[in-house]
Amino acid sequence: MEKQLSSKKVAIVVTDGFEEVEFTAPKEALENAGAKVDVIAPQAGKVKAWAKTNWGGEYKVDKPIDEVHAQDYDALVLPGGVMNPDRLRTIPAVVNFVGQFLHENKPIAAICHGPWTLIETGALQGRTMTSWPSLKTDLRNAGVDWVDKEVVVDNGLVTSRKPDDLPAFCKKMVEEIAEGVHA
Repeated sequence: MEKQLSSKKVAIVVTDGFEEVEFTAPKEALENAGAKVDVIAPQAGKVKAWAKTNWGGEYKVDKPIDEVHAQDYDALVLPGGVMNPDRLRTIPAVVNFVGQFLHENKPIAAICHGPWTLIETGALQGRTMTSWPSLKTDLRNAGVDWVDKEVVVDNGLVTSRKPDDLPAFCKKMVEEIAEGVHA
């Protein structure tokens, strides 16, 4: 049987300080569904995870941000952790890359603090999303209808609040990526 995402290529964008399980669980779900996954970071080499209360594992970067283009990918995943998106949203090449997925209506999955990077694109007006509670005001100021739910899907944009939401988040992420571009 062909896997659900066997023809899909997915970008996961992270930098040091991403919440480890919010990276490993979606990556595993995507790979188990047959997707080709590239780990993309501001720099080549490795990125270091945050595991709840301390530094976690190191993971290989497949491509640095300055070597990738949104048109080469079918979908985007943005893990959380506080340090990771706070840094990513200050890097113009990352914000531009992420913004292209919104512009092209490609599936995006962002969990916890991950939506912080999406805010910087200026393209969230009118969307319904969730996140870690501390981002509620930031998202509302960006024109988002923020709701407190395990997982929210809005036209291919999948968001969740925290690691406890990962089973529902990963399931919806795979479904939305399988559906593809949303008109």
